[in-house]
Amino acid sequence: MLRIIIKVAPLLILLLSISILSSSLAVSMADREVAVEGGEPSKAEVHIVYTEKPEGDEPEAFHLRTLATVLGSEEAAKESLLYVYKNAATGFSAKLTPEQVAELSNQPGVLQVVPNMKLQLHSGPGRLH
Repeated sequence: MLRIIIKVAPLLILLLSISILSSSLAVSMADREVAVEGGEPSKAEVHIVYTEKPEGDEPEAFHLRTLATVLGSEEAAKESLLYVYKNAATGFSAKLTPEQVAELSNQPGVLQVVPNMKLQLHSGPGRLH
């Protein structure tokens, strides 16, 4: 019985270590920070980018090109892009630093860049009169 425990213990420790490492990596990617010229890191936050409807182009391709212009590569744009809006509005949501928001706001076809906000509805029992 002791031999089985001795053989299994290193495997359990390895699996636990991998689990902890992957969890901390996921957290650090979610809270990634981007360094700016002054040395101070700027935190990337989710923004909604409203754009003109692209003529003769797929919205996602247009949005990736627009983002890639600001972020420096298509891969960085794909990593930052969270969602593409096609129906009620044309645009996308992406994780952006304040500096990237300022630069993206000046791109052709970009109408507005706004921070993502969670809004609380003021409804509930007794308020639907």
